[in-house]
Amino acid sequence: MFELRLRVPQAQVDTLSEALEALDALSVSVEDADAHTEAEQALFGEPGMPPPQAGWERSSITALFAQEAQAEDAARLLQAQDFFAGCELLGLQAVADQDWVRLTQSQFTPVEITPDFWIVPTWHEPPAAATRFIRLDPGLAFGTGTHPTTRMCLRWIARHNLAGQRVLDYGCGSGILAIGAAMHGAAHVEGVDIDDAAVTATHLNAEANHVRVQSGLPDVAQGQYHTVLANILATPLKVLAPLLCSHVLPGGSLVLAGILERQADELKLAYAPHVRLEVSDAEDGWVLMTART
Repeated sequence: MFELRLRVPQAQVDTLSEALEALDALSVSVEDADAHTEAEQALFGEPGMPPPQAGWERSSITALFAQEAQAEDAARLLQAQDFFAGCELLGLQAVADQDWVRLTQSQFTPVEITPDFWIVPTWHEPPAAATRFIRLDPGLAFGTGTHPTTRMCLRWIARHNLAGQRVLDYGCGSGILAIGAAMHGAAHVEGVDIDDAAVTATHLNAEANHVRVQSGLPDVAQGQYHTVLANILATPLKVLAPLLCSHVLPGGSLVLAGILERQADELKLAYAPHVRLEVSDAEDGWVLMTART
């Protein structure tokens, strides 16, 4: 395989990327050309809000080609185009063949939730201490156990008695929280999401873990539940406050995640007409907020 690298102004990124794909590039990736320098620019805005700008001032584009001649032809053809003005060819080099599946898998190891409850990728054996474990491969839908918000929700589940409960996972993603609730004794678990792919992932992951979870679009959620879990983001959580609270039985638990530490007061205010939210866990700048109705 051969790697062609370019430095490109923001205005030409889309044009160059599309041209490389048309020239049979196997893949095209775009990164900040000033990454790891004082000129590095973050593109992430507030959760639920658009990013502050469309792209970096200067981007580094890397395209992979199967044959050296293809990469050379692409470089020659691109440099002859008017739209290449302001762009720069950084180099062309051979890339050693790798087992990309094994390389990707090597980055994911079992994740400890509690000493006896773990998330274990399918290519790993469960740790000896794991009396409960969820088999879940990274990369399917949001919620693999590697993010602090997911770990905090699962820790909450592991530390509370859900035996016989009716549980709702609102915004279920991969279904990991619903699966965790079912493994910890919940009698009836529903996982709902606006994304059809997440609904399917939840169903398949529940089957793979030999637990029963009913998955569907949000209208599947009917009535009230002993526990309502929602690991989304702060902005949609504020909008959903009346709905989520209406689904919690009197004396039940509301568990919210996807919230940055600095957003905790906003969430408390948004939920104040319904419940009293408190921070019950924190990790890496994120918080878990819970309430009893």
